[in-house]
Amino acid sequence: MFLFLVVALAVVVTAVTLAVVGGGEGGGPLPEAAPERLQDPLPPDRPVGRADIDSLRFPLSARGYRMADVDDALSRLGAELAERDARIADLESALAGAQPSPGHISMEKPAPEDQQ
Repeated sequence: MFLFLVVALAVVVTAVTLAVVGGGEGGGPLPEAAPERLQDPLPPDRPVGRADIDSLRFPLSARGYRMADVDDALSRLGAELAERDARIADLESALAGAQPSPGHISMEKPAPEDQQ
């Protein structure tokens, strides 16, 4: 009985080993799993909005997140922030140039006859 169990165990271990390393009908070892990729990248045709950032989820890899996906998203966000900062600076300088500088601002209430 003991000899039968040892032989059965050897057959099972051999069968599992051959299935994993490619001794079966598959013609090779187990197929490599395709790496997960970012499902919904940031939209290339319009500016990134708050909803795009909230819905952004990075797929996990063996040691955390895929560095290429995170680097792409961060570089895109950095470029858009720089573009928005430049646009804000342009608009602020245009606004500052359009407004006359007030020499003196009076804090006194105008007289009632001046309001009419």
